[in-house]
Amino acid sequence: MTDPLQLAQAQLVTATGLELSDIEAALGELMAAGPDVADVYLEHQRSEGWSLEDGIVKDSVHSINQGAGLRATVGERTGFAHSSDLSRSAMLEAARAARAITRAGQSGEVAVRGQVTSQPLYDSIDPVAGHPADAKVTLLRHLDRFARALDPRVTQVVINLTGSHSFVLIADHTGRLTADLRPLVRLNVSVVAEASGRRESGTAGGGGRHGYDRLFEQGVAEDLVREAVRLALVNLEADPAPAGEQVVVLGPGWPGILLHEAIGHGLEGDFNRKGSSAFAGRIGERVAAAGVTVVDDGTLPGRRGSLNVDDEGTPSNCTTLIEDGILVGYLQDRMNAGLMQAAPTGNARRQSWAHRPMPRMTNTYMRAGQHDPGEIIAAVDHGIYAVNFGGGQVDITNGKFVFTTAEAYLIENGRVTRPVKGATLIGNGPDVLTRVSMVGNDLALDSGIGTCGKLGQGVPVGVGQPTLRIDRLTVGGTAAGRA
Repeated sequence: MTDPLQLAQAQLVTATGLELSDIEAALGELMAAGPDVADVYLEHQRSEGWSLEDGIVKDSVHSINQGAGLRATVGERTGFAHSSDLSRSAMLEAARAARAITRAGQSGEVAVRGQVTSQPLYDSIDPVAGHPADAKVTLLRHLDRFARALDPRVTQVVINLTGSHSFVLIADHTGRLTADLRPLVRLNVSVVAEASGRRESGTAGGGGRHGYDRLFEQGVAEDLVREAVRLALVNLEADPAPAGEQVVVLGPGWPGILLHEAIGHGLEGDFNRKGSSAFAGRIGERVAAAGVTVVDDGTLPGRRGSLNVDDEGTPSNCTTLIEDGILVGYLQDRMNAGLMQAAPTGNARRQSWAHRPMPRMTNTYMRAGQHDPGEIIAAVDHGIYAVNFGGGQVDITNGKFVFTTAEAYLIENGRVTRPVKGATLIGNGPDVLTRVSMVGNDLALDSGIGTCGKLGQGVPVGVGQPTLRIDRLTVGGTAAGRA
């Protein structure tokens, strides 16, 4: 039995003592609210986490999380209730609670039917069950020894390995019944290097919607360790970053997190429906320089942010948000799409069955341009080359952001020269897009480490971009800069 719908029903209906008629009855209670949208979301997730520090595997956490979330929306009002008890009586009680938040009425009838989905974007493999515990412990210890052997200046190594597998079953007011089986793994490596009384750190990680096999393949996990050690050693040699307004070149891949935070959130449907986004009401307007095209693509096979169907059962899409500098779309779930007279884009996401869905990003990236990366660097007389990012903060209402670089270099006379540390990029998302003067031909996606937070919910996401030249961006640092 390999059909996702059959597997999800076996886990969430048959194994729990439910029947499809029980889900239909709960939907019937929700329908009494006369909803625009109503759904029952069932989920069973098995997850684990392993942690090594100081050469010792200190933590091993295993959990099973299971329950149902029931929702009815009428206009802008949403009634939502959830239950960890997957029984007919508990779901009916939750459905009545959700209905009461909207408006009461007589229960209705809904007959659910399975919907055939397209070719899956990832295998239904269970990472947690795929390898024995001894193999995971052996991998962590091997990577610890490997990191320390790379350079004697490495004094601390922390490695985290996580995996999960989720069965999802969604029934909605139209009678549509959809399912998804979602694997997810991640390996994260953090090292500290010391020399001449100075301590610096470096981190690297990777993963996606697949099993542990890829991380166990020869060289894959070791490459992540090499990258973490390399970053720590680069930072040991870094000088204080210059401050001031200057040209900034962003490297490909993970620096797309700036695009995600400073622009992507502002293109989510709920913020724009409420008018709280800097992009609200601007469809058809130029919001970025010519050559800038931004998409959100949940259909990339095996990527961390990808989904076969979103958390309302809508198939994932590749949605163009900005095309050649013109704002052309927003990210929509069903509720906000209906209120804005638009179509859902497959971007309804929730952290778990205990959370209501909202419009969220999947894999958000800028498409490649025409310029060779070397050409972009050569065109800069003096500036900052930001290759990797750490943390950041963004104000969605006006797009203002502050991001800290984890790896950056000076650009002097068209050449990348000395590494610098402590550089922060300060700007405004909509304004920064208009200052993009060169877009590279080297589009890259991140290695599979992103987690996005919104209104207390975290979901896995992906980011990416090619090399970008941004004219005159404010750089905060600890040394005097050139204006």
